[in-house]
Amino acid sequence: MNTAQFFGVGLLTGSLLAMGGCTVMREQSTVGQAVDDTAITTQVKARFAESPVVSALAINVETFHGTVQLSGFAKSENERATAESIARKVPNVKSVKNDIVVRP
Repeated sequence: MNTAQFFGVGLLTGSLLAMGGCTVMREQSTVGQAVDDTAITTQVKARFAESPVVSALAINVETFHGTVQLSGFAKSENERATAESIARKVPNVKSVKNDIVVRP
């Protein structure tokens, strides 16, 4: 490989790394979307912590493109339903997937 080819490969590699790092995260999610998803997750968890019905430690919250996924365990159907209701009321939540299992 001559100097010109080496320089060209280096330039191409650097460009690809720079482009990839700026625009894509978490399975084709933009940085802005990832920040929005993190804010939604944080708000849902904070509201769980304020709730006398929902155990914030027993229920996991993940958000992807505005869809909140709830998982973990609830002590009653009321806790499960309340967790879903709380998540739906957070701004910018598009939908909620409730995978919480009731386990007394």
